[in-house]
Amino acid sequence: MGEWTYEKAGVSIERADAFVEYIRERVKALPKQALLFGSFASGLKLTGYKSPVLMLTTDGVGTKLKIAQAVGVHNTVGIDLVAMNVNDLLTTGATPIAFLDYIATGRIDLEVMKALMDGIVEGCRLAEVALVGGETAEMPDFYPEGVYDLAGFCLGVCEEEDLITGENIKAGDVIIGLPSSGFHSNGYSLIRKVLQDRGISYEDSFEGRRVWEVLLEPTRIYLQEVRALKSSGIRIKGMAHITGGGIPGNLVRILPEGLRAVVEKKKIPKKILFDWIRDLGKIQEEEMFKTFNMGVGFMVVVGKEDMPTALGVVPSSFVCGFIEEGKKDVVIV
Repeated sequence: MGEWTYEKAGVSIERADAFVEYIRERVKALPKQALLFGSFASGLKLTGYKSPVLMLTTDGVGTKLKIAQAVGVHNTVGIDLVAMNVNDLLTTGATPIAFLDYIATGRIDLEVMKALMDGIVEGCRLAEVALVGGETAEMPDFYPEGVYDLAGFCLGVCEEEDLITGENIKAGDVIIGLPSSGFHSNGYSLIRKVLQDRGISYEDSFEGRRVWEVLLEPTRIYLQEVRALKSSGIRIKGMAHITGGGIPGNLVRILPEGLRAVVEKKKIPKKILFDWIRDLGKIQEEEMFKTFNMGVGFMVVVGKEDMPTALGVVPSSFVCGFIEEGKKDVVIV
C-alpha cells in the first residue's frame, strides 16, 4: 500500500480546516461575537454585573440523530442541540451568552457538516448567544462513515441574587405550561422502535406531512417567553425544562421538601402526535408521561396573584396545575 498518512487512515486535516473556515464565516452574522474565535480558547466580555454568577450546561440530541442521518436532513438537529442546552440554562434565571459544540464523526462530509453548522448557528441566533468555539473530531475507526454524534455546552450569567432555585415555592402556587413544538429531543429510542415494529416508514404520511418532518421538528427555544416573564415584574419561583423523564421526572427537581405538584392533564392542550405514538405502541399513560413532554416543553411556577400577568405576557401559556402540601412528588390527575 506504500507509506501511510493520516489521510489514508481516514482523517483529513484539509476537510477539517475547510469546515473551520466555513464556521468562521457563518458566525460573523451572529449578534454577539467571541473574543479570539478560532484560537485555543475564546470567550466574551462580561460587563454590567455587580455580583455575577456563571452557570453552565451540557447536553446532546440523543437518538433523534439516527432519524436525521437516515433521511439526510441535518440542519434541524443543530437547532435541537442549542435548544436543549439553552432551555436548561434558562431554568436557573441566568441569561445564556455563549455556546460551544462538539461534533464527532467517522468522516468529515463537508456538506453534512455545513448543514449541521447552519442549524447550530440558527439556534444561536434564536437563543441570542455567541458561538465561541467547538471541536470537530474525525474518528474513522470509532464511528462508521455517515454517522455523527453531537454535544453542546452553554454558558450563562446572572446576578447571584437573581438565581431561581425553587426554594420559594409554596402551597397554593400555580404551574404554568409553555407548549412544545412536538416531541422535542426525547423519547426517540422508543419512537423508533414503535415505528419499526409497526412497519411505518419515515417517508409515510402523517397529518399531511412526512413522518420524518414531524419527528425532526426542532425543539422550541423558550428565551423570549422567559424574558417576557422576567420583564413583567412577577416573581418566578421555579422553572423546569421538560426533557427526558417527562413532566414527573423534571418538575420534581425544583420542588422543596414537603410539597408536591399536581398536574391536571385535561388542561394541557392536545397534540395529536402523542395520541398517535401512544396508540401505535400501545403505550400506557404513565409511560407516556414518563417518556414524553406531552405537549408541555417548559413549566413555570408562580404565585397565584401573578398568574394573570404571566398568562398575559405569554399568550401561548396555560395553567396546568398547582402546588400543595405533601410528600415531594409530581402527580398527574
